[in-house]
Amino acid sequence: MTLDSKTKLMIAAIDLMAEKGYKGVSTKEIAAAAEVSEMTLFRNFGSKQNLLDRAVDHYHYSVEMTQVFNEKIVWDLRADLFMISDMYHEIMNSNRKLFLIVLGDNELSAIREKAQKHPRTLLELLTNYLTDMQRKNKSVSTDAQAQAITFMWMNYGAFMSQLYGASPFMERTTQDYMKSSIDLFVRALTP
Repeated sequence: MTLDSKTKLMIAAIDLMAEKGYKGVSTKEIAAAAEVSEMTLFRNFGSKQNLLDRAVDHYHYSVEMTQVFNEKIVWDLRADLFMISDMYHEIMNSNRKLFLIVLGDNELSAIREKAQKHPRTLLELLTNYLTDMQRKNKSVSTDAQAQAITFMWMNYGAFMSQLYGASPFMERTTQDYMKSSIDLFVRALTP
């Protein structure tokens, strides 16, 4: 499969910025790594910051997570939460370089702020799911949004604890951690 020039530019930018930092990479270097002209970069993105902004939006998880909720939910709390958690970690880990870039430079605060739409989408999806589980009498009556936030923080914390390398206090695999934490959620929410 041949990648289009926009995708090549996003991948090249992510790889170079992860290695050298946002400020340490020029548009000329990005274009050369993507095997396109610098004019192609400017024609498609206008600037290095716009390129990174589009990459963050393109590679984040809200589209995939929306698809999971629309197509793969089976209305079994344990199975669904494990599937959601597994997909979240898969996407977050595949985008590890983007997190390192965006979190590593204060100049990119506008991109970080704009990227908040993705966790807000996940919060809405999780809240609606937990509310529907209550309506179906498959979950105890509780504040669905508070439970959704707790579930998200739990998974985000696990990801962040390993962002810069192996976590010194995680002696088990992420899968073991997910199973244990989801078991707690299921026990607390099952009627």
